[in-house]
Amino acid sequence: MAKYKRILLKLSGESLMGAQGYGIDPQRLGEYAKQIKEIADLGVQIGIVIGGGNIFRGLSGASKGFDRYKGDQMGMLATVINAMALCSALESIGQKARVLTAIRMEPIGELYSKPKAIEALNNGEVAIFSAGTGNPYFTTDTGSSLRGIEIEADVMLKGTRVDGIYTADPEKDPSATKFDTITYDEIYNRGLKVMDLTATTMCKENNLPIVVFNMDKPGNLIKVVKGENIGTLVTI
Repeated sequence: MAKYKRILLKLSGESLMGAQGYGIDPQRLGEYAKQIKEIADLGVQIGIVIGGGNIFRGLSGASKGFDRYKGDQMGMLATVINAMALCSALESIGQKARVLTAIRMEPIGELYSKPKAIEALNNGEVAIFSAGTGNPYFTTDTGSSLRGIEIEADVMLKGTRVDGIYTADPEKDPSATKFDTITYDEIYNRGLKVMDLTATTMCKENNLPIVVFNMDKPGNLIKVVKGENIGTLVTI
């Protein structure tokens, strides 16, 4: 039995690289698609925002001499490529999916609107939201907060490569300890890099809880959706 009726799943573009270290790893893509279909089969309505860091990140491009405005637009297009790949992987295993883009680019995807998104969700389709917010200077974290609020999701599930929020980066500090629950204010006060401040503030102001968990471990997504105590819950 699912704990949540409608979710916004935020996926990392970097995680799609899998073991190959660049681009899209077919095995990782297939694992993600299988996990997503598992929860769709429970009747959960699923909206997804996926990053583009496996292809191009606007901020890193800006640090290398790209104009930030153009760099962010390139990053938006990278998210569209990932969205198309995930949509194709879902359809190949019998799960209906639809790509919605924040920038008009038919026939690659439909231009995003809340009514279209809700229609897709109510039809049992996985709605994949791409191209961020359609504006530069906003991250896909902010895009996922915005879409989660717009579709009136019960929760944002932030899939990462670590199993929750820690006092420090567990990949760099072995003494770091994990939080089972944490408030938005604690994230601010401790300076934890869970999401960018704009995204975190939007979730706080609109009372959208976040669960941060390890998406790269098969089976974790359905555990979170069923309410098992894995990852870290962020609430007011």
